[in-house]
Amino acid sequence: MTVLDMVTNVISTFANMVWQIYWPLAFGLMLSSFIRNLIPVNTVQSYLGKTNVKSVSITTLLGMMSSSCSYAAASLTHTLLQKKATLANSMALLVASTNLIVEMFIVLVALLGWTFMWGEIVGGLILIITVALLFQHFYPKSALESLQQHIQTKATNPDMGCGMDMSSGSMDMTAKTMPEMQCGADMKHDDKAMPEMMCGADMKHDDKAMPEMKCGADMKHDAKAMPEMMCGSDMPKDNKSSTEMKCGAEMGCGANMQMDMATESKGLKASINKAASFFQMDIAMIGKEIAIGVVVSSIIIALVPLDFWRTLFISNDANLPMWLHSALDVVIGIFVAMIAYVCSVGNLILAAALWHGGISFGGVIGFILADVLTIPMLKVYKNYYGAKATKWIVLLLFIAILFTGIMVDLIFSNIDWSASKAAVRQLNTSGFGLNSTTILNFIFIPLSIWFYFTGKKQNTGMDMKM
Repeated sequence: MTVLDMVTNVISTFANMVWQIYWPLAFGLMLSSFIRNLIPVNTVQSYLGKTNVKSVSITTLLGMMSSSCSYAAASLTHTLLQKKATLANSMALLVASTNLIVEMFIVLVALLGWTFMWGEIVGGLILIITVALLFQHFYPKSALESLQQHIQTKATNPDMGCGMDMSSGSMDMTAKTMPEMQCGADMKHDDKAMPEMMCGADMKHDDKAMPEMKCGADMKHDAKAMPEMMCGSDMPKDNKSSTEMKCGAEMGCGANMQMDMATESKGLKASINKAASFFQMDIAMIGKEIAIGVVVSSIIIALVPLDFWRTLFISNDANLPMWLHSALDVVIGIFVAMIAYVCSVGNLILAAALWHGGISFGGVIGFILADVLTIPMLKVYKNYYGAKATKWIVLLLFIAILFTGIMVDLIFSNIDWSASKAAVRQLNTSGFGLNSTTILNFIFIPLSIWFYFTGKKQNTGMDMKM
């Protein structure tokens, strides 16, 4: 093979992989951004704030309905932790959303047959239960505190607007989608109960019962029973900012004003813009790791021959106990996954290559499950949770995957694999054509590009540093 042929093969493999994983990656990250924006903290905390059979079942179902891409799954996991879900529930979602999804089952049947699909289902369920138990009972308290502190630090936004320090836990606002936040001049306050947002000019207050927001100019109050919103009589009708300023659900300017369709539309737009800002921040945080993963996997699949994989595996003729032989193959599968990975569905092509090369059934399942332990994913964990927390996450995930691979090998040990090996279809990495992937990419490519630049515009307006 000439150098030109190798380069062409790598480029072709890279293009195909990007095409195959684009829509699930975009869908997963967009879903994560909307969940982070729309689902209240108390809702997540009430269902996922404790680890039990019900909460693990909910996270499993949520994972099955979400993206198949591990990077997007990591974003969803991070979002749940921000919303005060337990680490055990969040990790259960991580492995469920990368191993129990319909598109993975379809590709598995196409490449390796029905038995592998059932092996993946059984393995996925065992892994979810094992991960939940390990993270609930063996994750150190000190590492958990470090993880929570890192999340809190990352969530804190830099100063913006009137010098207010806004964090995602207290105020989620974007400068351009919140016209009601006007930073007036000569704003004075004397008490600690200063409201978080004030509108208008020359606003003064002296008591602790200051309402959360007041509108208008030259406004004063003397009573503790001050209504939540008052509109001053000196507000000029031609002041454009006063027409945009809405305080509370009703405005008491002598008459109650009901929210009209324009206000509802404005609220929907603000929600979309806010979700887009989260999407853009995720891309800025993990985009480099995703690109590295795709490039490395493309090179390995395109250039490494099957004979190389055969030299890695323990021969079936070796005089070893079955469990030890299985464990060694699973460890090899995890090792290969760590250095050669794209996304959950994308790595099934390499899984078929490993099966051709002679790895055991449990080794194949271990390789597929190890999509959450790749080198690019480790960098994502470090960005999200910090170095100390990441070390324990990796260790417990490795133990869980190793245990699952061995158990799956034992469960499926009496199956005759000769027919399966003979019937394995010729590996075909071409994903282009008139199919569901093409249709979904035509939808999500322009949608995600628009969503990204919408978010970038919002974050630039907020002077947020990525």
